[in-house]
Amino acid sequence: MKPRHLFFFPVFAVFFFISCSKKIIPDKPVLSKTSFTTDSLPVSEIDIPLLINLKPLYDIANKNVQTIYSSPGWPHEFEVDDCDTRYMYRFKRGPLAIAAYRNNVNFNFTGNYIIAGSQRICTGSGSNRVPLTPWTPTCTCGLNEGERRVNIGFKAMISLKNNYDVAAALQRLEPQPLDKCTVCFWRQDITPTVMEQLKLQLDDAGETIRDSLNRLNFRPRFQQLWDILNTSIRMYDLGYLQINPEKLRLSTFYAQNDTLHVSIGLSARPLISLSRPIDHRTVVPDISDFSQRKGFSIFVDAVMNYDSLSNLLTRQLYHKRIDVDRIGKYIIIKRCEIYGADNEKLILKVEFSGSDKGTMYLTGKPYFDKQKNEIKIKDIDYDIRTRDMLIKTAKWLFNRRITNTLDQYSTFNITTYADTLVSKVNLQLNRQWHKSVLFSGAVNNLEVIDIYPFTNNLILRCNLRGELSIRINSFDF
Repeated sequence: MKPRHLFFFPVFAVFFFISCSKKIIPDKPVLSKTSFTTDSLPVSEIDIPLLINLKPLYDIANKNVQTIYSSPGWPHEFEVDDCDTRYMYRFKRGPLAIAAYRNNVNFNFTGNYIIAGSQRICTGSGSNRVPLTPWTPTCTCGLNEGERRVNIGFKAMISLKNNYDVAAALQRLEPQPLDKCTVCFWRQDITPTVMEQLKLQLDDAGETIRDSLNRLNFRPRFQQLWDILNTSIRMYDLGYLQINPEKLRLSTFYAQNDTLHVSIGLSARPLISLSRPIDHRTVVPDISDFSQRKGFSIFVDAVMNYDSLSNLLTRQLYHKRIDVDRIGKYIIIKRCEIYGADNEKLILKVEFSGSDKGTMYLTGKPYFDKQKNEIKIKDIDYDIRTRDMLIKTAKWLFNRRITNTLDQYSTFNITTYADTLVSKVNLQLNRQWHKSVLFSGAVNNLEVIDIYPFTNNLILRCNLRGELSIRINSFDF
């Protein structure tokens, strides 16, 4: 053999033995399923101050209060009062001035009226009065000297029944004339006569307002709001939030100016999921009263996939060299993978090179350190199948230095994840969910209660505390 051939022979031999050496690839672990399961998600209590713009209700009242009232024959026929006076009038109301306080709503307006009338002398009493003289020439009040003014008002007491029907009681306030009206030769003040006739017409208008309010039912509107709460909401890269309401409470409400204040209470089981959950539409339940309060305490299962944890662990251990000094061998970590098996334990798949190369499987139990806000995998040990294979092929890999290193790096601080989760939730809490529905609020505190390692995902059960309010600007949603 030539010298140059002798030089290349050791190199070829090394490549030959490397290519023929068998990788360490044990069978995948098979962990028996246990009775491990999540407890039922605790019911979350959410109390939301709800602000409702009353202007749409005011529009209903405005449409049902006539703008012009007049005597039946205006402007051609007179009404006769007690034989000696005849008159006709026209009343025109101004804009409604509406003010609300507690459960009372006042509808006030100033009206202007014109009266035309004449008088004569009558004798007798009661229905037997008869005229002695003809009517005087017709004279007017409010025509030449400016229309006479009168203040008119209604007081409405409004409540909401548990089936979302509106219950309204309406009371007409006594008209308050600002200008008196005297006519003809006797300078008779006929303002009280006109006011009595006007009150009869206003009572009819009041009944129309009351009937219009009592026909209102807000169940369709609350059903739409209920459907919104049942719809999963995209939370950017964190997945979807589904509130899943179960019960609804409603406090006694009160009004102030143009806003109705009421507190909605929800019993719900919210869920945060990476994949979009199925939306379940349910019928909004009847409401019940409770004391005015605010704030929420939500229990939610946040879903973390194992891919993100695997990538994080790989970054922490990538090209990490672990030396077994006693025998002069080592491994270099190439990749780590974490997954579950419907067991309390997680499985760690570790790909390595070095003195030997291949794959090993280890198991460990996850737990959450509340003080450090960390997920840790403790009690890391070789899976039984990996253990058996290493004993037969590479016993030196069966070493505590390796498991101790993995244990040291298998820690995941979730502060950033929690802060991101709170930030994303807060963004969702402060948005226009509909053109007429505005949400505003904030999560003030997030606490991880427990963790559950399932086959496909790691569940973080969290408790979020904060405040949320809703404003409805119109009933068109």
